[in-house]
Order: sequence, then C-alpha cells, then structure tokens
Amino acid sequence: MDSTTIYYLIAALLILVGLLGTVLPVLPGIPLMFAGMLLAAWAGSFQAIGAPALIVLAMLTLVSLAVDFWATAHGARRVGASRMAMWGAAIGTLVGLLFGLPGLLFGPFIGALAGELAHHRSLHPHRVGHATKVGAGTWVGLLLGTALKLALAFAMLGLFALAWWL
Repeated sequence: MDSTTIYYLIAALLILVGLLGTVLPVLPGIPLMFAGMLLAAWAGSFQAIGAPALIVLAMLTLVSLAVDFWATAHGARRVGASRMAMWGAAIGTLVGLLFGLPGLLFGPFIGALAGELAHHRSLHPHRVGHATKVGAGTWVGLLLGTALKLALAFAMLGLFALAWWL
C-alpha cells in the first residue's frame, strides 16, 4: 500500500469520526471533518480539491463553531438562565459522557438545573420551576445546535464530493 492510499484512509477515518463527533460533544466533529478533507486534498496534491473549495469548507467549519456556542447560549438565554446554569450545562454535558447516551441526553439538563438552583440558593417551588425551565431551555438549545451542526456537516460532505468529482 502506497503512502497516498494511507493518507486517503486516514482522511476518510477523520471524516467519519468527525461526523460522529457532530452528535457526541466530546469530539470536535466538524473541525475533524475539515482536517480529513484538507488531508485528502493534500494527498491529491490539491488537484481535485482546490483553494476555493477549501476556503468554503473552512468558513463552514468556523460557522459550525459559532453555531455550537450560539445555540446553547440562545436556548439558555431565552429562558433567563444565569451564568452558573450555563456552566452547569457544560459540566453536566461532560459528566454525562461517562454515562453513555442517557448521560448525553440528561446531563446538560441536570447540570443547568443544578447551576440555576445553586445561583439562587433556594429550593422554593417557584425557583425549582424556573430552574427546570432553564434546564429544558438549555437542553433544547443543545439539540438545536446539534441539528444545525449536522446540517453543516452534510453540506460540507456534499460540497467536498461535488468539488472532488467535478
């Protein structure tokens, strides 16, 4: 097996792992996809994938990073989340990774809920209700961000394939 084939295999692996990373918060999904696409372009001496396509792919990668932060913050901000709730959602996401899919689904919610309750230092039913709303809003923001990142990932794959075969 020659080195070019090995580079293409590594590029394909990076793209597949990156695609998986768009739904798993522990992996930088779209940046990994871009790295794989850049490696494939380099392995092909930039003949099939040139600078214009790579610039657009890099811009989509930057957009995906902005979308990731925006969606979570927007979901939390819409329901009046405190800074501690936002930190709680981030920590809940990381801790949730240890518990597989249920942890990924419920970790951000529980973290935002705990952060909001800690911020107000109260278990009054009104505060618990508000904290639950904050947790749900943060969770919806994360889902929205994941959906947008998936859309960007598939747009990048389509652009890459189009540039490769044209």
